[in-house]
Amino acid sequence: MSKNKSDSLSMYPVKTKKQVTLIGLIVLGMYLFSMFWTQREMVGGFSGALSNMFQVLEKFFPPNLSVLSAIMGPLFQTIQMAIIATTIAAIITVPLALLSAQNVTTFKPLYVATRTLLNLLRTIPDLVLAVIFVGLFGIGIFPGILALIVFSLGILAKLISETIESVDMNPLEAMRASGANTLQMIYYGLIPQVLPQYTSLVLYVFEINVRASVVLGYVGAGGIGLLLNQQIGFYNYPNAMAIIVMIFVVVLVIEYISNKIREALI
Repeated sequence: MSKNKSDSLSMYPVKTKKQVTLIGLIVLGMYLFSMFWTQREMVGGFSGALSNMFQVLEKFFPPNLSVLSAIMGPLFQTIQMAIIATTIAAIITVPLALLSAQNVTTFKPLYVATRTLLNLLRTIPDLVLAVIFVGLFGIGIFPGILALIVFSLGILAKLISETIESVDMNPLEAMRASGANTLQMIYYGLIPQVLPQYTSLVLYVFEINVRASVVLGYVGAGGIGLLLNQQIGFYNYPNAMAIIVMIFVVVLVIEYISNKIREALI
């Protein structure tokens, strides 16, 4: 056993071992420097942060559960935002993912242009998108939906295009040789291979959008995040804690349902 282990280690050249060791030391040094610098910038250090944390938690507990009935409307708006945005993004993602898959889009300029567009979409943070759309359309759920659509496109199209690039191309080549056109190849040869992973990724992005829609409410994009920001601004910490508990429960339920759907697909 030890001989096989030593043989496997000797497969790597000395230069590669030195490079890996150097990279590991550099990463470790960055972590140590970051930890030191972070503690240096903290007022009171970690010990002071722990004492402040308990003081803050005392303000939030116990949560005021009597406000749950009043927050159901904004909570449903948040879920509605995530559902609409994920659905629209899942539809628009299909052509974008096909155009950004190198094994499907053989026209290089079109492939590069689509990839560049997707990289640009992923570069812009969702909060910045929400601020832009709130400035254009005003406070409400509509700018939040638009921000989530653009945010979801950047994630979905990237992941699904990589899934398409990893499929087995032999069935598609056989269909091409038998005279099938591009649409027939995609429908009968590509979609059956990609559909389970596509559905799983859409559910994953939906979970992300539920959480992101809460944060977007802080900049006026509607939903329960806007209500949470108001309660914290008014120092109604027990009410804010009740909202946080409700969001936590909803996220757990959605994640449970998504996992069950994924298990059924797999």
